[in-house]
Amino acid sequence: MKKILILFFIIPVIGWAQNSPSTDQLDKTRYENKEYYEVKNYTKKRIKKKKPKNIIFLVGDGMGTAQVYAGLVANRGNLYLSTMPFSGFSKTNSADDLITDSAAGATAFSIGEKTTNGAIGVDKNGVPKKTILEMAEANGLSTGLVASCGITHATPASFIAHQSSRSMYEEIAADFLKTDIDIFIGGARNHFNKRKDGRDLLVELEMKGYDVVTTMDSLSFVQGEKIAALVAEEQPQPTALGRGDMLQMASNFAIGHLQKNKTGFFLMIEGSQIDWGGHDNNVPYLVTEMLDFDKTIGEVLKFAANDGQTLVVVTADHETGGFSINGGDISKGVVEGKFTTGGHTGIMVPVYSFGPQAELFSGIIENTDIFYKFKEVLGL
Repeated sequence: MKKILILFFIIPVIGWAQNSPSTDQLDKTRYENKEYYEVKNYTKKRIKKKKPKNIIFLVGDGMGTAQVYAGLVANRGNLYLSTMPFSGFSKTNSADDLITDSAAGATAFSIGEKTTNGAIGVDKNGVPKKTILEMAEANGLSTGLVASCGITHATPASFIAHQSSRSMYEEIAADFLKTDIDIFIGGARNHFNKRKDGRDLLVELEMKGYDVVTTMDSLSFVQGEKIAALVAEEQPQPTALGRGDMLQMASNFAIGHLQKNKTGFFLMIEGSQIDWGGHDNNVPYLVTEMLDFDKTIGEVLKFAANDGQTLVVVTADHETGGFSINGGDISKGVVEGKFTTGGHTGIMVPVYSFGPQAELFSGIIENTDIFYKFKEVLGL
């Protein structure tokens, strides 16, 4: 039996609340970015194929147009998102409310049907439906999930689990054992090995052939074909408080692992904590998470441009906070903002795309259309 790989110099992790931890900034209405980054335009490269072999789907949870522009202002006028050649908007309403939650929003992407708020991988009647990740898996593609939150959280869960409620974290964790997903990286280790039913899913994953690791550094030691990286007991820290470039590293590692499959792969990456900054009405939290997500997009675009046969789609499940920009300075990377709510809003969210058949994702579309367009381009 493979052993769980643990490094002994683990830095203690602060346990954050499940939904919206605070970065405890003195001024939550203003952010000044003193570490802006250069944006390279990878999307000028010629696309090799008419149809994609791979899909990388990035979801910025809670990312509306104001969040995107706040990131652009903070980075002094440039984002990797702004280099993507096609853009549009997605309508986000769920089956039972104009304002969706993340579970219904992500399930619309994963099964192509609008469902009730809180539902994971099931239709509005509670009937489980095969997800785009499961379809890709059944057709010989490698599959992966990466998130800067718990891997059992609503968005990643919606691609692999089938439960009536997003709060059924232990049931969602058990659903991972019912699939052959090749790699998943995120938090929520407690839902796998500190369970009410006494099961240790980490051991069960090992028995199923997974290399199980509990830190990002441990990934460099894995050699198996299937990888479960549960890098926090609960939620990974906000990037400003110690998570660092975990999302970029995890995404690059997952891509490198999945691209070994000559048939292709499907990978979903979530920038999870943009949403939490919105819930907290915290401009510094929101903007630092937005910039972290954009740098991850840059890593993905670099791979896709060199590969020439990878479709990249970036969108959000909904907007969070009713965020607006009411001041700032683009030359200094200063953003000043206000919020209308501590919850979600019903506005449309942006969609960006690059790669073979990226033009299919432009215009105003339903969030469910993304599922059908993925099926179409992959021939599923």
